[in-house]
Amino acid sequence: MPLKTGKITLTAALAGAGTLLAAISASAQTTSPTLEAVRERGELACGVIGSSFGFSLPDSQGVMQGMDADSCRAVAAAALGDANAVRWVPLVPAQRLTALQTGEVDVLFAQLTWTMSRETDSGVQMTSTNYFDGTGFLVPTALGVSSATELDGANVCSIQGPGEVTARDYFTSQGMEFTPVLFAEGEELRAAFLAGRCDVYMIDQSALISFRASLGDNAGNFTVLPEIISAEPLSGAVRKGDPLWFDIVRYAHIAQVNAENLGITSENVDSFADDASPAIRRFLGMDGTLGQSLGLEPSWAHDIIAQVGNYGEMWERHFGQTGADRGANRLAGDGGLQYPYPMR
Repeated sequence: MPLKTGKITLTAALAGAGTLLAAISASAQTTSPTLEAVRERGELACGVIGSSFGFSLPDSQGVMQGMDADSCRAVAAAALGDANAVRWVPLVPAQRLTALQTGEVDVLFAQLTWTMSRETDSGVQMTSTNYFDGTGFLVPTALGVSSATELDGANVCSIQGPGEVTARDYFTSQGMEFTPVLFAEGEELRAAFLAGRCDVYMIDQSALISFRASLGDNAGNFTVLPEIISAEPLSGAVRKGDPLWFDIVRYAHIAQVNAENLGITSENVDSFADDASPAIRRFLGMDGTLGQSLGLEPSWAHDIIAQVGNYGEMWERHFGQTGADRGANRLAGDGGLQYPYPMR
C-alpha cells in the first residue's frame, strides 16, 4: 500500500513530479528566434544612449565607445563571431523599453537600472549588471557646496522618469526643498547645466564622473559630491519569452568576468591554447559543450575576450582615466560585486 502524504499518496506525488519534469524537459528551448534573426541579418541591433561619455558615445572617428557599447560588442562576438557586427540604435531614456518591446532592438545596454517594475510590468528581462552604480550630484565648484545635505532650495537637473522619484525621496527624507528641472535626454540636460539653468546635475555617479572628465581643462570648475543616494545596478535587457537569447546575453557578461578572474586578457588569450587547466580549456571551448548549450560556436567565449577583452579591460578602457573608483565593480575576490559564476 503506498505511503500517504496528507491527502495525496506518495506514489501520486512522484508521478505528478515526473510529469512536470517531463513537461519542463520537453519545453526546454533549443533555438532562439532572436538569435536566428540576428544571424539572418548578419548584425546585432543594440539599443544604447549614444551620447553618454564612458557608456556609449562616438569618438572623433565616429566609432561608438563605452562600457555599454563594448557590452553590445561582446554579445555580437558570441552570437556572430564578429564584435563589429553591431547596428547602433541611439535612444533617449524614454524610448529604451519601447524599442526593446517592439523588436526595434535585440538587446539594450543603455544605462538601464535593474528595477522590479521594469521586469514585472514591461515584458523585459534584465540579464546581468555590467555596472554597479548609484545616483549622485555634480555642482559648480563656485557654489561652495561640499555635501548633498547643503542643497536645500536647489534647482536640480535630472532625466524624466525614475530619477524624479529618487530625487523626491532623498530631499523629502532630508527635510529639504528642491525644484526639479526635467529633461528627456542627457545632451539637453548637460547643456542646460553648463548654461547655469540649474544648480545641480543629478544622475548616476559614473555618468557624472565621466562627464566631468570630458570637460578637460574646465573639469575643476565642477565638483562631484560624495553622497550616493540610491542603488543603481545598470543591466543589459532582453525581451521575455526567448530564454536561450537571455542566456546568451547574460553569459557574454559572465564570460568577461570569468576571464578576468582566470587572468585571460585580449592580449594573452591565444597563449592558453595548450593550457592543461580543465576550467580554462572548458572556458575557451577546447573541451566540453558550453557553446553547444547556448547554440553557439565552441569558440564563443574566446571570441569575446579576443575581440572585446575581459571585464577589467573593458572597465579600465572607459573609466580608468576618469578618476572613478572601481568600487563595487571589482571582482568579488577583490571586495567587489562582479562574481565569476561557474562556467561548467
